[in-house]
Amino acid sequence: MHGLVQCAKVFVATSSDKGAGAFAACDMSEGEVVERGIVRRLPATFDGNASPYVFSWSEDRTVWAVGSGCSTFYNCSETPNTKMRRDFENDTFEITALRPISKGEELTHVYKSLQWRGCFADLR
Repeated sequence: MHGLVQCAKVFVATSSDKGAGAFAACDMSEGEVVERGIVRRLPATFDGNASPYVFSWSEDRTVWAVGSGCSTFYNCSETPNTKMRRDFENDTFEITALRPISKGEELTHVYKSLQWRGCFADLR
C-alpha cells in the first residue's frame, strides 16, 4: 500500500504516566518502518516554543508543523525504540524501529528540540 500517510501499525491509547501515547499494533523488527506521514506547516507567526504538540520543521528553528497520523502522540524517552527522519523539502517523515518492538509496546523517540524548547523543560 502506497499512500501519503501510513500508520496502520500504530494506535493511540492512554499511556500510564504521560496522557495519550502511540503504541505498536503489531510486532516490528529493528529497522522496520513504523509510520510514514506528511506535515502541514503552520503560519509564520506561530511560535512553537510553547506548544509540545507541534514539530520543529527547519534546521534554523523558525518553522513549525503539525504531523499526520499518530506522529504527535509518540512520547519522549531516554531509551527510545523509534527514530523520526524528517524530509523538510517534501514535508514528509518516516519513523523506524531502533530495535525489535512488541505488539502493545509504547512507541517513543527523542524529541529533536528537547534541549532548547521551553515546553520541554520538565523532560530534560
